Amino acid sequence: MNPDPLAILLQTLLLLLLAPLVSGIIKNWKAKLQNRRGPRPWQVYLDLAKFLRKDMVISEHASWIFSFAPYVLFTSALLAGLMVPTLATPAPLSLFGGALALIGLLALGRFFLALGGLDPASAFGGMGSSRDMTLSAIAEPALMLAIFTVAITAGSTDLSQICRSTQSATWRLLNPAHVLAFAAMFVVLLAETGRIPVDNPATHLELTMVHEAMLLEYSGRFLALMEWGASIKQLVLMTLLANVFVPVGLAVSEAGPGALALSLLAYLAKLLALAAAVVLVETTNAKLRLFRVPDLLSAAFVLATLALLSTFLFQ
Repeated sequence: MNPDPLAILLQTLLLLLLAPLVSGIIKNWKAKLQNRRGPRPWQVYLDLAKFLRKDMVISEHASWIFSFAPYVLFTSALLAGLMVPTLATPAPLSLFGGALALIGLLALGRFFLALGGLDPASAFGGMGSSRDMTLSAIAEPALMLAIFTVAITAGSTDLSQICRSTQSATWRLLNPAHVLAFAAMFVVLLAETGRIPVDNPATHLELTMVHEAMLLEYSGRFLALMEWGASIKQLVLMTLLANVFVPVGLAVSEAGPGALALSLLAYLAKLLALAAAVVLVETTNAKLRLFRVPDLLSAAFVLATLALLSTFLFQ
C-alpha cells in the first residue's frame, strides 16, 4: 500500500503542533506540584518563535557538522514519528520500515546531536556528548528489547502490524511480559528525554547536565530546531508507550472521521496520563549521581530482557 499524502500531512501537523504542548504541560504541572506558578503550557511555542527570530552566534571553530546537526535531529525525529501509528493502526510511513528503522532514526539524531556538541571544541559540549553516548549504550538496547517483546507476540516488527494485532480478541492487554516491557520503556523515556532522575533539563550545572551541555553553543534558529526536535522525540516515545503497549482507543484503517475523533481523544488522554506519570517521578525523585545512572538503565535493560524471555517461556 502506497503512503497516503493526506495522512502524512495530518500526522506531520499533529507532531509539530502537539509536541511543544506536551513539553509545556509537563513543565507547568511540575511547577504546580512544587508550589510554583511556573510557565504557561503554551510558553514553549513562544520560546520557539523567539528563537526563530533571533540571530545565531556560531563558534569560529565550528564546521559544517555544527550547522547540519539541527536539521538532522529535527528531520529524523519527525520521520520517526511518521512511522508510529498515532490515531489509526496504519502509520503514514510504515512502508519504509518498522521498529528497527524507528530505532535507527532516533540513533541517527542522537549521533548528530553528539557530533554537534563536539564540533565547536568546547569543554561542556564534549563532556555532554561523552556522557550521552555512554548512557545510550544501555538505553538503546533496552528500547529494542522492549519493542521486540511486543513484536514477538504480534509476529512482526512492523509497528502498524503490531497495532493491528492488538485489536484482535486474543490479545492480552495486561500480559506480564508487556507490563515488564512497559516499565523498561518508561525508564528509557526518562533517559532519552533527559529527565530526572537521569538528567535535569532545568539546570546547566557542570556536574549534572548531559543533554543541555550539547546545546550550550547553539542559538537562534539552530536552537529552535534542537528544542523542537527534542520535543518531537519525546512525543514519539510517549506515543510508542501509549499506542503499542496500551492500544485502547486506536482506530482501524477504515475508520471514519467520528472514529478518528474518538481516537484523538483517547490518544490525548493517554498522553496526559503519561505526562502526569513523568511529572510525578520527577517531583518525587532527586537527580542521580552520574555514576549511578547506568545502574538505573541497567535495571531497565534487565526488565526488558526478562520481558523478552518470558514471551518464549510462557507463550
